[in-house]
Amino acid sequence: MPDTVELDWAYLSGLAERVAIGIAQKWHIVESADVKQEILLHAYTHRATIEAHYGSEDFLWKIFHKAGTQYASRERNYRDLLDDTYYYTPDEAKLAVQTFLYTDAELGEVVGKKDDLLRTRVGDNIVSARADAATALKKLPERYKQLLMRRHVYGLPVSDQADRQALTRATVALAQQMNRTLRIRRHTT
Repeated sequence: MPDTVELDWAYLSGLAERVAIGIAQKWHIVESADVKQEILLHAYTHRATIEAHYGSEDFLWKIFHKAGTQYASRERNYRDLLDDTYYYTPDEAKLAVQTFLYTDAELGEVVGKKDDLLRTRVGDNIVSARADAATALKKLPERYKQLLMRRHVYGLPVSDQADRQALTRATVALAQQMNRTLRIRRHTT
């Protein structure tokens, strides 16, 4: 049985605190103490990985930074969900991207009709949803953009399992970015 490394939790706590302060400065929705706590919980939960890389502070920093950033992102998404503005679902984001097939004139013909072309809850707000999707799409990684366009605009199949999973993640990321666009627009108008 391999020897386990004796972890110095005071050292890890200090490193977690430095990482947490940096994250809290960039993500104003989280407190550094909460980020630090989440990082240390992650370190404890993934102790074997921490032990394996204990000698490399750079690697530990990366692990801690990723755990802290994921926590901040979850907190932002939770706040977005509870915000008093409209919240796009991934299905609505997907439908908004599908409207890229239509010209503004074609889309205008179906807006306001009881049975619209897309059968979406967004309804009369489809034009706004389309604009939010176009803005949000620009902020997504290139692979996500390509997958979303390939499947939902061009109608081409995505047969590779990894691409199907990435497409699901891309749709969720698009909805989240559309919601951020809504929140930013609301705070600037």
